Amino acid sequence: MAADDELKIEKFWNENKIFEKTVKLRENAPPWTFYDGPPTANGKPHIGHVETRAFKDLLPRYKTMKGFKVLRKAGWDTHGLPVELEVEKELGINGKKDIEAFGVEEFIQKCKTSVWHYENEWRKMSARVAFWLDMDNPYVTYENNYIESVWWSLKTIWEKGLIYRGHRVSPYCPRCGTTLSSHEVAQGYADVTDTTAFAKFKLEGKENEFIIAWTTTPWTLPSNVALAVNANEVYAKIYIKDFNEYFILAKELLSVIKEEYEIREEFKGEKLNGAFYEPLISFDNSGGSEPRRVVCDNYVTLTEGTGVVHIAPAFGEDDARLGRENDLPFLQLVGPDGNFIEGCGELTGVFIKDADKLIIQNLKKNNLLYKTEKYTHSYPFCWRCSSPLMYYARDAWFIKMSRMREQLVKNNNSVNWYPDNVKDGRFGNFLENVIDWSLSRERYWGTPLPIWECECGYQTAIASIGELKSKSGNCPDDIELHKPYIDAVTIRCPDCGREARRVPEVIDCWYDSGSMPFAQYHYPFENKKEFDENFPAQFICEAVDQTRGWFYTLIAISTLIFERSPYENVLVLGHVQDKDGKKMSKHLGNVVAPEEALLKHGADAVRWYFFVSAAPWLPKRFSDAAVDEVRRKFIGTYKNSFAFYDLYSKIDNFNPADFTLDYSTLGVMDRWILSRLNTLVKFVDKNLEEYKITEAARAMSDFIEELSNWHIRRSRERFWGKGMEPDKAAAFSTLYTVLLAFTKLAAPFIPFAAEEVYLGIREKSLPESVHLCEYPEYNENLIDAELEKNMEQVLRIVSAGRSARNEANLKNRQPLGKMFVKSERVEGFDDVIKEELNVKSLNFVDDVSKFTGYLFKPQLKTLGPRYGKALGKVKEFLAAQGADFIEKLNGGIEFEGAVITKDDVLIETIKVEGYASATYKGATAVLETRLTPELIEEGYARELVSKIQTMRKESGFEVLDKIAVYYSAPEVITNVFTKNSGHIKKEVLAEALIEETDNKNANRAWDINGIQTFLGVKKLF
Repeated sequence: MAADDELKIEKFWNENKIFEKTVKLRENAPPWTFYDGPPTANGKPHIGHVETRAFKDLLPRYKTMKGFKVLRKAGWDTHGLPVELEVEKELGINGKKDIEAFGVEEFIQKCKTSVWHYENEWRKMSARVAFWLDMDNPYVTYENNYIESVWWSLKTIWEKGLIYRGHRVSPYCPRCGTTLSSHEVAQGYADVTDTTAFAKFKLEGKENEFIIAWTTTPWTLPSNVALAVNANEVYAKIYIKDFNEYFILAKELLSVIKEEYEIREEFKGEKLNGAFYEPLISFDNSGGSEPRRVVCDNYVTLTEGTGVVHIAPAFGEDDARLGRENDLPFLQLVGPDGNFIEGCGELTGVFIKDADKLIIQNLKKNNLLYKTEKYTHSYPFCWRCSSPLMYYARDAWFIKMSRMREQLVKNNNSVNWYPDNVKDGRFGNFLENVIDWSLSRERYWGTPLPIWECECGYQTAIASIGELKSKSGNCPDDIELHKPYIDAVTIRCPDCGREARRVPEVIDCWYDSGSMPFAQYHYPFENKKEFDENFPAQFICEAVDQTRGWFYTLIAISTLIFERSPYENVLVLGHVQDKDGKKMSKHLGNVVAPEEALLKHGADAVRWYFFVSAAPWLPKRFSDAAVDEVRRKFIGTYKNSFAFYDLYSKIDNFNPADFTLDYSTLGVMDRWILSRLNTLVKFVDKNLEEYKITEAARAMSDFIEELSNWHIRRSRERFWGKGMEPDKAAAFSTLYTVLLAFTKLAAPFIPFAAEEVYLGIREKSLPESVHLCEYPEYNENLIDAELEKNMEQVLRIVSAGRSARNEANLKNRQPLGKMFVKSERVEGFDDVIKEELNVKSLNFVDDVSKFTGYLFKPQLKTLGPRYGKALGKVKEFLAAQGADFIEKLNGGIEFEGAVITKDDVLIETIKVEGYASATYKGATAVLETRLTPELIEEGYARELVSKIQTMRKESGFEVLDKIAVYYSAPEVITNVFTKNSGHIKKEVLAEALIEETDNKNANRAWDINGIQTFLGVKKLF
């Protein structure tokens, strides 16, 4: 469907409030709940959002037509760093210092405005893809009601003793100035190549003895306070003559040493425990030249490096643990901005990744560097701003998710995942290894963490505005729950009577989006009935990256609050790639703009491509050619089928209400297509219930191909008769019944095209829109499995015959004498096969070997090693075999001491003169290609009819317009007109066939099977 036609349908929906009517129609129906994951409107939608919206729209449409009340509430994710970064960019400022200088209150207002920057683009895109959603009454995460529900949930978790503040090493973004949670970090890994260092730690009191440790982060070396080894592994002291130095490292990893060496001593790692070494780099604020020591820990492995790990407790989780367990000093020479602090010499003010080069140069100058290497590894980057993260010791607030691990796994096991391997794989593994949720963010635009504390140590969590007002003497009635307004509100400390103030942090914006099941209703403060009715959701759907995002936060919060999963079925979508399978990015120039794709192909075609091209969870290679192919094959064929019905029903003024379809009187083609229809309805309905969308879509595509290119093709002449005799009425009634049911079936998939067809065939007694109809139900009594099986066999034979014609380069309009078929014979269909393939006689045979020849050659890859020098004999043996050799190969043939099977032989088909053959799904068709003069003449006649029909169509004549045909041609074609005049006149509705010599009217040249012929047509009044 052209984009302009879709816009007309969209206008029809809007003017007649069809979406609203679908909601009204089901307002008292049983609920089926779908949660829409909230996007943020401060970024433009991309082609991946078209994919998610297509899948999100399909199942709610289907369930609505099945009789359920489906909530379609939109939502907007409005808090967090993406908004702040966009505002910083707009204001030309950079980082927290600039924000403070600009003014937090004004910055917050800018953020609030910014979140709606692209709302109109999201609305337009959603409407264009027919994603029916209530976008006029959305939930908005920055509104007070939403935040208040979030506060209530946090107070609930607080009262369970699951929120705590800790000084922990956490993933930290120096650009954004805040920690990240584990599920956020999981979204930002990228492969990078860094320069790694093998540093030489000089043993105290030894002139030339060093412990060798390897690090991928040289910038952490100035903060080194210890080395760790594994007490149970074997270490070696080696002597390198070239350096006159002794190195100590794990014996198993001595391969990192490239110079010649001698092993002077071997010992267990425990011997190194407590040994002292000199610091690599000393600053006044780094403990000066005080010696460091070696500790033992089993986390040290021998998978890479040297078996010695350098320890900097400020920059690693295991490092921090070792620091606590061994009472190591805490040294943090890097500030929150990622730059080295004052007092670090030439490193002062240098960003960590830029410091690597300077540190390596320093080590090299002081003979403390063994070597450097390039190392490609997966490194975490901020998923918001793309800055490299560092593990950094900070005060932060955490939720004890580790305590909920068992319940999380249990709740996940109650969910149906599509694909099911996500449950125990990508998602299940994440839950089994879940760590505490780093909840707080040291930012501005977010839900304020509702914890107030006093200097005396008193802490409390606040659940609502009402509770805050009851405990505060300065809370305004119109308080806005954002910084800086909420920071001015104090409460009286019940312990000491002083003022308690809110902690400065806001919360992870992922907590906002994960709270939507209850916060969208302002639960528990109101709408309890609506929440209970729609929790949990029967269906959610997002891209695969949300396994560490929205999917996780939903189940995490629901487990904490309600002790159950908030969703029952999850459809995971693969990402959209370019035509070569590459990730789309502006840098590569391969980004597809949604508006361009929808304008070029139409929304239905793009939707259908996503449904039919691959299973939902697999990546989709998006290209114009791919979308155009599925549009042409399915939507084009579907609309052509309707156009055929529409044309002839108007010619004959056919009214389906005037005819009753009597199944007992129908012919075989009608009974077959009705059986196929009911089988399809049964199949599609079952698969959609099981979230098998691609299977359903592909079955629909196969059906519409059979309807158009088999049922309608074979029934075409039935529509051409005069009057409305019973067979013609049956043809019309059958096609109408099939198109109406299929249109309802297709409505959730291709809502625009389905509506267009429905409006074209709708009778007054039917609802005004296909989307107000019930989903079709199958009639088991109309399913004839035997008939479908037989027709499938007929179609195999026809497909084989068509392939044979293509092989011989013979048009279907050229009649052929004989056809031989090796296949199961279906009684009663011989004439159908002959007519379809335009052959005079049909013969079923058990053996077609005499019509085909074969050439057998050895498969060198398998037979070469087996036979060696005897391979020449194998070639001669195979070359001498006949057609019956294929059957013998199935059981294996012994030759020259070895067995030859079908996999060992290359089989080439050799054409036999006068015949063309092809095989399709087990059916072999052989066509006799010799043409008699009679067959050649008939071929000319059919070609002439085809060309004249083309000229009728191009001239814009109506189907029943009478015409005169003019021709100028050599004698052979003139004779064809003379001998076949009656047939030609009937086929093209001609009153006269007029020969010309001056080409006055016969002025268009055509190639009639190699003979130039001039034709012309005129309409007769």
